[in-house]
Amino acid sequence: MFRLGRMPHYRKFSSKRCTEPSLAKGAAILLVLSALVMGACGPRPKSVPRQSLIGWRPVASWSGRGNTQTESFDIESGQWRLRWETSDKQFSSAGTFRVIVHSSVSGRFVEVAVEYQGAGKGVAYVAEDPRQFFLDIKSSGLDWKVAVEEGVIGEE
Repeated sequence: MFRLGRMPHYRKFSSKRCTEPSLAKGAAILLVLSALVMGACGPRPKSVPRQSLIGWRPVASWSGRGNTQTESFDIESGQWRLRWETSDKQFSSAGTFRVIVHSSVSGRFVEVAVEYQGAGKGVAYVAEDPRQFFLDIKSSGLDWKVAVEEGVIGEE
């Protein structure tokens, strides 16, 4: 059963020819994915954490000689400090200075923030729930200055 003329030509496909383009594509995809993964696994840029800083907002200040009770002041953050200074114009070291913190809500004693004898200065820190306070200042033989500052948190 031979026919004369041209025989139809059928192209034979081998498994080798069919897989070569797929193998090349697969290798290229594998290279791209490997590059992406290796890039992702490399050292990452370090993000600098923001540091929280505490600042001090002036609330109230007083000065005088002798005993006094201050008006109420409001503390909203719960963290505050008293900056105080005493001076003695008569140069005797017998003068005393005491600052007592009270709650304005109930009038109750909170703490003795400062107790000092003679001329000097310092800072006393108070940590109490936010509310209104007042100070009872007891002084004998000294001039004094007291400033209340509230702690506020900010970022660098």
